[in-house]
Amino acid sequence: MSKTEKLQKAVELTTDAGYQLSKEAFEFLSLVCATDNPSELMCKAIRKIETLKKKPLFIGRNLLEELVERTKPTEETAVRSVEESLQTLPESLMTEGKTFFHPYAKDIESDLDVLVDPSTKLDSSGTIKDYVEYFRDRFKRMERLLKQRIDARSATSIIDVLKAPAKTKLKIIAMITNRRELRRRIILTIEDLHANATVLVTQNAPEKLRKKASSLLLDQVVCLHVIKTRSNLLIAEDIILPDIPQKPHHKAPVPVYAVLTSDMHVGSTEFQRETFNRFLLWLNGKYGNDKMREVAGHVKYVLIAGDIVDGIGIYPNQIEELAITDVYEQYKLAANFIEQIPDYIEVAIIPGNHDAPRKALPQPAISQKFLEILQESRKVHSLGNPCLLSLHSVEVLLYHGRSLDDIVSTVPEMSHKHPEKAMTLLLKSRHLAPVYGGKTPLSPESIDHLVIERVPDIFHSGHIHRLEYGNYRGVLVVNSGCWQGRTDYMRRHGFVPTPGKVPVINLQTYETATISFD
Repeated sequence: MSKTEKLQKAVELTTDAGYQLSKEAFEFLSLVCATDNPSELMCKAIRKIETLKKKPLFIGRNLLEELVERTKPTEETAVRSVEESLQTLPESLMTEGKTFFHPYAKDIESDLDVLVDPSTKLDSSGTIKDYVEYFRDRFKRMERLLKQRIDARSATSIIDVLKAPAKTKLKIIAMITNRRELRRRIILTIEDLHANATVLVTQNAPEKLRKKASSLLLDQVVCLHVIKTRSNLLIAEDIILPDIPQKPHHKAPVPVYAVLTSDMHVGSTEFQRETFNRFLLWLNGKYGNDKMREVAGHVKYVLIAGDIVDGIGIYPNQIEELAITDVYEQYKLAANFIEQIPDYIEVAIIPGNHDAPRKALPQPAISQKFLEILQESRKVHSLGNPCLLSLHSVEVLLYHGRSLDDIVSTVPEMSHKHPEKAMTLLLKSRHLAPVYGGKTPLSPESIDHLVIERVPDIFHSGHIHRLEYGNYRGVLVVNSGCWQGRTDYMRRHGFVPTPGKVPVINLQTYETATISFD
C-alpha cells in the first residue's frame, strides 16, 4: 500500500468516526507515515478522544505527538528502522515520492480585483422618498440599457403614445406594475416617470408573444411595441427584454481554476462535515486520484456565494435542525474549516439570507466581528451581495440568489430543479431582483445596485442548493449546489439538494468539471 493510500485510509477512518484532522495534524501524520501505520495512530487517537467528556470536532497535532511520544523507540532503533524502510521501498513508491504534490497555482501570482462591491455605498433610511428615488433610478438605468438595442432606440414616452392617433404603431419603455390574465387575454398595467397606461395582449396574439407576456415579472422594465386604439388602450405587438448581447470571453493568460461553491450552512444538523473535509483535503492535494490532484493543483480561487452558516431563526422551527444554536459559534466553526484552504488560494465570500448581515438586498459584507478568528489565520475577501470580481481578467458576478425563489414561484415552466434557467431569466431582465414585495426584501438605496449593467463572463449563484450550469450568449451560468443534506424544511417544500458536488472552472478555457465528494 502506497503512502498516499495509507494516509487516505487513515483519513477515512477518522471521518467515519465523526472527527476531522486539523491541517497541522495531517502534516504530522504525513511525517510519521514512513515509520508508523497512520491508521493505527488514528485508532489510538479516537480511543483516547472517546474517553473525554468534551469531545473536540478537530483532532489536533498535539494529541498525535503525545501518542507517538509514548511509543517512541530509541533514536538508534528509529534510525535503523527508517534506513531499512528506505532500502526495501518498492520502485513504484520511489516514483510516487518524486511526484510529490506541488501545486501549479502556488507559483502563479494572484490577480483578483473587486470591480463592484456595494458594501460601502449603502445609504438608505427607509423613507417613502427613498423608495421613490430607488425606482426612479432603476427605471433610468434600465431605460439606458434598453436604448442600446437597435429595436428599442426609437421608444417614446407613455404621454406621447396616448396623444398619438388611432392605429399608430409605437414603442414605449415602461415598468410592469400589474399583470392579469382573463379569458386568454393578458392585461398589463405599465408606467414610466410621468404617466401610466393599460396594454392588452389579445386572445388571438401569437403564442410567442403570449409566452413573453406570461413570463413578465412585476417591476420589470421592458420595451413594448404597441398599437394605439381610439381609446387609451394599447394593443401589444411585441415585448422586448433588455437582455444581454453575445459575450466574447475574457480569458486568463494561464490555466488557473476557480472553485465555485456556496451554502455551507455550518451549524445545521445536516451540514456535511465529513464531505466538506474531503473537499479541503483535496484542495491540499491529499485526497483523490492523480487526475483529481492535478485539478486541485491548478485551483487559485475559491468563491463562496453565501449562507456560510445556518443562522438563527431563519425559518419556523429551525432550532430543531440546529447542531449549534449560537451564531458566533457557527462562524467560529466555519472559520476552522475555511482556514484549512491553502494560503496560496484566494478565498472570497459573500453573505446569503442565512448569514448575519441584513436580509434586504444589496447586503453588506459579513462583519469582521464574525470573521475575526478566520482573518487572524488567513486572508479572506469578505464582500457584499452582489459583487463583481475580476480573476485574471475573467469577470465573475457573485450573487447569493434569493430572488430565484420569486422567479420559480412566478414564471411558468420554472422550477427549483433547474436554477440555471431562472438565472438566465435574470440576465435577460438585466436585473438580479426585479420583483419588489415578493420573497426577496429590497432596500431602497439611492442607486439600484442590482441592475446588471456590466455583463459578466461567469454568473455564479447559490441558494437553491442544486448544482446546475449552462451557457447563455457566452456567459457561463452556474448554480453551485451546497454542503447541507435534506432538512425537514426542504422536504416540506419539495427541495432536492445536491450536496458535496463542486464545479471547477478553467479560467483560460472555461471548461467546467464537477468533482463529487459525497
